[in-house]
Amino acid sequence: GCLTEWDGVSCWSAVPVGQSRAVACPDILHVFKKSKALIQRNCTESGWTFPSPPYYNACELEAIGSNNDNEAKASYFVTMKVLYTCGYSTSLAALFLAIGIFSCFRKLHCTRNSIHIHFFTSFILRGAAVFIKDAVLFSDESIDHCTMSTVNCKAAISFFQYSVLANFYWLLVEGMYLQTLLLLTFTSDKRYIWWYILIGWGVPMLTVCVWVVTRLQYDNHGCWDDYTSLYWWVIKAPILLAIFVNFLIFLNVTRMLAQKIRSPDISKNYKQQYMRLTKSTLLLIPLFGVHYVVFALFPEHIGVDARLYFELVLGSYQGFLVALLYCFLNGEVQAEIKRNWGKWQSSMESNVFNLATQDFTA
Repeated sequence: GCLTEWDGVSCWSAVPVGQSRAVACPDILHVFKKSKALIQRNCTESGWTFPSPPYYNACELEAIGSNNDNEAKASYFVTMKVLYTCGYSTSLAALFLAIGIFSCFRKLHCTRNSIHIHFFTSFILRGAAVFIKDAVLFSDESIDHCTMSTVNCKAAISFFQYSVLANFYWLLVEGMYLQTLLLLTFTSDKRYIWWYILIGWGVPMLTVCVWVVTRLQYDNHGCWDDYTSLYWWVIKAPILLAIFVNFLIFLNVTRMLAQKIRSPDISKNYKQQYMRLTKSTLLLIPLFGVHYVVFALFPEHIGVDARLYFELVLGSYQGFLVALLYCFLNGEVQAEIKRNWGKWQSSMESNVFNLATQDFTA
């Protein structure tokens, strides 16, 4: 077949003999006017054919010579990187603090908060994976990223895909646990925690292993970050499945919650507990994954700027939002912090009084 090739303008992924690839005009070639033309190359026994139609016919080549446009494009990506770096840094700090709060206070140790800690950890892995991927793939600007094919870059991409999968599946676990609580009428059952761990960490691990083996066997070219490849569906399909199941859980939990709130047998105290437990998860289920479903319906080269904004900029602050909803705004957490703060203040005042008394008697 034809190997991956960088022709100075576009990256052409490897294909078998007899197949073809098509790419849209790169942004650098149509800055002033968006061209919807596709350039195609066929793979023959003698190698790649020339681009058809040629770039100078399909794209607006008059924009190439503009240094201002190139500088504006570079400035756009630099700004984007600064924004998502700040977002992931803020999220990581908030998530580590939230895990510390759940771990330090004994009264907060329960199955529900253990699941929250796993959920927070998946966000930490996702943020770390973004920084690792940037460090491995883009640390050396002299290297052509399109033809780069090292063990380090493939490992970084694989770890990134695992963290994204784990993130979606722990959100699924949050929804499943909320539904279980409503079905069992607040009867906590710790037997399910190992099943939740198996779903949250095990399913993503199995999926990524299948994807890695598939890429090694059938498409071991480039750095495995080619989202136009058919093998990308090995990752995309389980994510879409998790989002779909979460949406069904969202509808079912909403139905059960409406029934319980209207029921005269449920006390006002229990109704408040139902509302407190469900509001965070019911907000997160539609919030995470809606844009993913929308973009999944379109080819990868459509809406690139919008994808970057949602995935990198807005997505980078999702960890902070999760820590805010599940920990910092949680009434139980706030009450426990206030209680321990009051005990610490009383202890300090008692120690100061004892020291002052000792000095006076001496």
